[in-house]
Amino acid sequence: MSAAAGNWTMTVQSPMGAQQGTLAITVDGATFKGTQTSATFGASDIEGAVEGDTLKWSSKVTSPMPMTLEHTITFSGDTLSGSVKAGAFGTFPVTGARA
Repeated sequence: MSAAAGNWTMTVQSPMGAQQGTLAITVDGATFKGTQTSATFGASDIEGAVEGDTLKWSSKVTSPMPMTLEHTITFSGDTLSGSVKAGAFGTFPVTGARA
């Protein structure tokens, strides 16, 4: 079973300040599905690739403006870390813990 399976809290350090959110992840071999929720962007279904203990996925948001967020998150024990690329705005660090 992948270290990523389960429920997580996460924080993205963005220019708009720390953005809090949650992840609920189910891993199935080389792919995963789940739900990502944040106060800023609401809830969205996610799915993507599993590469060892790293998950990669894209999600589309409409607020504060339409863009695609590209996530690369590594899970280790009860913590997660990685980055999210927010289009032309750059890449921001992500940290979190098992909920």
